Amino acid sequence: MKVLGFLGSPRLSGICAQLLDSALEGAASKGAEVKRYNLIKLNIQHCMGCCACMFDDPAQPIGRCPLKDDVPKILQEYIAADGYILASPVYDGSVTALMKKFLERKIALTHRPREAYAKIGEARSPADFKKRVAMIVTGNCSDEYRELMGDPCFELMEGHFMIEQVMTTDKMYVGGVENMTDAVRQEKRAAARALGIRLVEEIIAAQQG
Repeated sequence: MKVLGFLGSPRLSGICAQLLDSALEGAASKGAEVKRYNLIKLNIQHCMGCCACMFDDPAQPIGRCPLKDDVPKILQEYIAADGYILASPVYDGSVTALMKKFLERKIALTHRPREAYAKIGEARSPADFKKRVAMIVTGNCSDEYRELMGDPCFELMEGHFMIEQVMTTDKMYVGGVENMTDAVRQEKRAAARALGIRLVEEIIAAQQG
């Protein structure tokens, strides 16, 4: 089993990154092979909206994009994985541009015939609800602002997984990061580790069911 973590924060050792690491540690403790992608370090170009990846051969698991960057390699590992953990801070009421850019390029995992106007693309390789995803969002505003700060981020990220037939296990919003005490940080890291454990347990249950 493999679980991939995607860090949408430009801070590689900040609280968002620490929470992702804890979640991956939890997944690893249940036997999963884990890997963390630092989106800030990858060559991910902006989607040009040409839809070439979406329109081409539907038999291909990943649509061919004219852009030459790291995305094809990332998506090859993505479709082979069993679970995902996405972590992003809130920037201006949404996920970071880093995370949004990655999500936009995941359109290559869908297919839509050119003549199917005004239709949503379908998954090229549907997960058949055997894969799982968990999401972590951090913000300066306290936990009571989850609906305002966290929910728009969760909704944006989850839309892609609904098309791919990947079910969500957890949506963890961690607020008050700019003045978080060490004690609270450790508490949140423990919660993130438990999130990673639940993710693997649900993947196992889905695959066995």
